[in-house]
Amino acid sequence: MATNASTSDISRKDYVFAITIIGLFFFIFGFVTWLNGVLIPFLRTACELNDFQAYFVTAAFYISYFVMALPSSMILKKTGFKIGMSLGLWVMAIGAIIFIPAALSRAYWLFLTGLFVQGTGLALLQTAVNPYVTIIGPRESAAKRISIMGIANKFAGVIAPIILASIILKDSHILEEKLVQATDAASRAILLDEMARTVIMPYIVMTIVLVLLGLLLKFVHLPDVDTEAEDEAVGVANLKKTSIWQFPHLILGVIALFFYVGVEVIAGDTIIRYGQSLGIPMESAKYYTSLTMLAMIIGYVLGIALIPKYLKQGNALKLCTIFGVIFSLGAIFTPASKVFTMPFIDLVTFQPLQLVLPVTVLFVALLGFANSLVWPAMWPLALDGLGKFTKTASAMLIMAIAGGAILPLVYGKLAMAFSTQSAYWICVPGYLVIMYYAFIGHKAGK
Repeated sequence: MATNASTSDISRKDYVFAITIIGLFFFIFGFVTWLNGVLIPFLRTACELNDFQAYFVTAAFYISYFVMALPSSMILKKTGFKIGMSLGLWVMAIGAIIFIPAALSRAYWLFLTGLFVQGTGLALLQTAVNPYVTIIGPRESAAKRISIMGIANKFAGVIAPIILASIILKDSHILEEKLVQATDAASRAILLDEMARTVIMPYIVMTIVLVLLGLLLKFVHLPDVDTEAEDEAVGVANLKKTSIWQFPHLILGVIALFFYVGVEVIAGDTIIRYGQSLGIPMESAKYYTSLTMLAMIIGYVLGIALIPKYLKQGNALKLCTIFGVIFSLGAIFTPASKVFTMPFIDLVTFQPLQLVLPVTVLFVALLGFANSLVWPAMWPLALDGLGKFTKTASAMLIMAIAGGAILPLVYGKLAMAFSTQSAYWICVPGYLVIMYYAFIGHKAGK
């Protein structure tokens, strides 16, 4: 059983163990979430989609956060964090197993259903662990703890696309040649069916791992912090508060987080397809999502080193929004013809290689650096002074992850109407909204 405790009652041993377990969950988040960057070009070919249709991969996955965040909050109030986390893992396992009939039938709607169910499980997990890691230690170092979680998340995001791409996109250039040479619909369908079925084994393995982790969690000791408790100052300040809508800094935080997740998903999930559209072979393009994740990890490491001793959480957020605007404009205005090669190591096989990388794509990858400290800095700012409203507020912040469903679709529509490069204009107003929150919005109502 989980034990209820305030943060001051948790022993050092329990604190370290809890952080380790939550780090494992953030690794799982990253592994499942950042597979979408590979699934988009894969399903675009296997299910014969256009760019706009392909980005329903992110829409189906992230819209589940909007639909399920408040129900997840109600579930957590009944089950507590620990049981809720187990349920989240098992729901994710159900989503993974749906990929098997989806692959056998090559039905896009079934793939999207599986992604929605996976997102539902992640919504439950995220609603639990984000306030958990924020509250379990001192609030002034919350961004540092979330940065540590971010490293686990993004390290998984580095290796997951490479693993999946090495399985389902292996010899993709040969398949493309065969598809061009296919003279009739029947031959083409056989090739695409064969391609679709390559996802079956990876998702069977994922299902088994998620089920076992859910069972394991039931048997470990994990302190359950009390988010209903509030210190005396917060209690007095909230004495006359009856609704979550009476916290304008939270509402503005939800809006800013909506745009943040949108631009984060665009940076991670469009970059492979963007490289393809510029004529980069999949042998190089499949590593681009990993580059974005590596840039985020660098940002997280700097956050851990600098926050709060040398850099305040709020100032880190301000710097990130400025970088976001600069890198977005760099991606938009750098000519696609400017291409260079860089040494890179496949972090799965550890084989050295020469990565073909357009400069404009590098700017998209650098958005990962700009995004790195936004999530860690925004959560403690948005949850500041919420006290007994924390769980509901957390659910609203999780609902904002729906930005990852909407903005990539807008990107896909702009890519079809103009170009894959011009479509990155959608990022500029996104970062400006986050910038407003960083400089002004987080003070609203205080």
